[in-house]
Amino acid sequence: MPKTIAIVEDDPDQRGNYVDAIVKKGYSVTAYSNRQEALQGFENELPDLVILDIILGDEVDAGFEICRDLLVKSPSLPVIFLTERIAEIDKISGLRLGAWDYLPKPISLDYLAERISSLLRINEARGQSTSNTTAKLVGDLSLDQEALLVSWQGQPINLSGTEFRMLAKLVRVPGHAVSYETLMNATMQSLVTNNTINTHMRNIRKKFESIDPNFDCIKSEYGFGYRWSLK
Repeated sequence: MPKTIAIVEDDPDQRGNYVDAIVKKGYSVTAYSNRQEALQGFENELPDLVILDIILGDEVDAGFEICRDLLVKSPSLPVIFLTERIAEIDKISGLRLGAWDYLPKPISLDYLAERISSLLRINEARGQSTSNTTAKLVGDLSLDQEALLVSWQGQPINLSGTEFRMLAKLVRVPGHAVSYETLMNATMQSLVTNNTINTHMRNIRKKFESIDPNFDCIKSEYGFGYRWSLK
């Protein structure tokens, strides 16, 4: 059964182009033109991945509101923002909500289809059994590179694909500082700045702290990047 992609986009021409490109890749697509229509659809069935514009009609933050509602229902659901709002504050807001990617318009339809395929592969791998894989152990941290799964003190932590790649770079050589540039490359995203990396790191820290309030292994190296501290 094909994976289902939901698109929430108020421009009918853009919406149609996205639908055509994604259907050609073999996915099932459900398209919505506004926030209310989308939320009603998601009440009936959640898709495997969602693409959201932020401005929908007269609602300037509709995409953010939809994302917040969706991730309450399904915290691990891959969400992509696809928008003309490319200010850094908007991207940071999207990442803080838990989006997996933030893409600027206009966009190559082929690139969009590949990003969808990549995120779906990541999410599928995380849902598979990892009994036959070997995880990297760093103190209380377990990092499974094949299934993209992370646990701390034996408890799983739900990281997005981007967060996982950044953490993997950070713990590759524990105790050594990792530059902003290296972490930017790990995100595989466009529009990445130091503040974007800082936002990702705050999100990662919060997820560890939700399990261990005393967690402090991620150290900031002022003006350079971050380091995974050995205890």
